[in-house]
Amino acid sequence: MSVSRINDTLYYTNGAGAVYIANGDDANCTVSTCPLELSTYGYRPSLGASGALIALYAICLIVQLGLGIRYRSWWFMGCMILGCFCEIIGYVGRILYWKNPWDDAGFIMQIVLITIGPVFFSGAIYVLLSRLVIHFGKHYSRLAPKWYIWIFIVSDVISLALQAAGGAKSASSNGGDESGVNIALAGLALQVATLVLFSLLVIDFAIRSRSVWRGAALTGRIKIFCLALAAALIFIMIRCSYRVYELSEGYSRDSEALRDEPLFIALESVMVVCAAYCLIPAHPGFAFKGDQSSASAVEKSEDLTEPVSK
Repeated sequence: MSVSRINDTLYYTNGAGAVYIANGDDANCTVSTCPLELSTYGYRPSLGASGALIALYAICLIVQLGLGIRYRSWWFMGCMILGCFCEIIGYVGRILYWKNPWDDAGFIMQIVLITIGPVFFSGAIYVLLSRLVIHFGKHYSRLAPKWYIWIFIVSDVISLALQAAGGAKSASSNGGDESGVNIALAGLALQVATLVLFSLLVIDFAIRSRSVWRGAALTGRIKIFCLALAAALIFIMIRCSYRVYELSEGYSRDSEALRDEPLFIALESVMVVCAAYCLIPAHPGFAFKGDQSSASAVEKSEDLTEPVSK
């Protein structure tokens, strides 16, 4: 048995002399013919983990759909549904990848959709801060509520485009195109930078508005909202930092981070699904129930600069 590389194509020769291609569009390896070490990830993804995550995201999607319709929070609902849908299809891709680690379909699905899914959850988080600013007083914020949406959502869209383009480019080359990795890294780095700036603005707003939330008897709903929002933000930041680290070595078969499934599950899968579920108690319909502006007020940008009745 031997492995050889000719013009970036990896060949595996088994004990009987049969030759298989282990990378590229012409790859014909299967789990029964080639060792897993020759696949991009070097392992078969856990079926149990993928199945559990699909179920969890499906439940989250249904809950968010129901809450969105009930409280008419269309923008927030849209972000959450798109994020959950991307994650579901992404983990379906990992199941396909388990069936055959050299199959393009599963690799493309999981590399693109699991990468971009959290971008939509970040968008939902940006909407929530806008709602919080309206509730406590927009004069305490350095930005008008509508700008939290316009600035950070635009940044999110750019990050989404870069990550999707980079993921697609990498997937089309089965991880062999370094330019695709660099594009995806740029998108992830932009998302991390955006989250850091957003976090600084959250802290700044909390400090400037402390006279309000210290002097007022905050309802349990608002306290849960703030804690869940903070937790979701932390989970997403941990995940993005991990993905930057993971992709820093590219899709090389020598990358230890890329081939460490327990690390992927802990810092990608668990972090993102926890963030998604934190955004259920952080739903604006729960926190601001009874507010005359309603949970959907934040989504009407033309109204964001107007005082909100209390």
